Amino acid sequence: MFDTMTFTKTLGALCGSLLIFLLAGWAAESLYSIGGGHGEHAEQAYVIDTGEAEGAGEEVAEVAFADVLAAADPEKGAKVFGKCKACHKLEDGANSTGPFLYGVVGREVESAAGFGYSGKLKAAADVWTPENLNHFLENPKGFAPGTAMSFAGLKKIEDRADVIAYLDSLDN
Repeated sequence: MFDTMTFTKTLGALCGSLLIFLLAGWAAESLYSIGGGHGEHAEQAYVIDTGEAEGAGEEVAEVAFADVLAAADPEKGAKVFGKCKACHKLEDGANSTGPFLYGVVGREVESAAGFGYSGKLKAAADVWTPENLNHFLENPKGFAPGTAMSFAGLKKIEDRADVIAYLDSLDN
């Protein structure tokens, strides 16, 4: 079926196609670059103003967490806690994938009875104060590197304050 001449023609066609492809790439590079050099680029002739340069100098005012916590809404915190329900229970002593969170505000770190902790939290804090909970809920892996908690965190400070207020309201 295949003889030497057919094989030679096929190989020649492939090599010719490759040569044309390489020459077309070289021509396009020469046409669209300055002076035909590699890696040289001209400045943009027209720059679209998006307004980013104006806002670059403005800084976002940092709000004290105590102020946000004072204005926190436990009812909103109950809704945000829905993200935590998969791993945590609110009943006293009812551990799940994570430890129970009843009375967690003001409780010693790694003190939920019957839960096997990784030991990384105790190195980060001694007591679950609202400030420690705020930092932990913002970025668990950043607060306690090596912790087994795989939750990404709550990015909004208001959400964190609402959840902490909700958890604090559970045990009166």
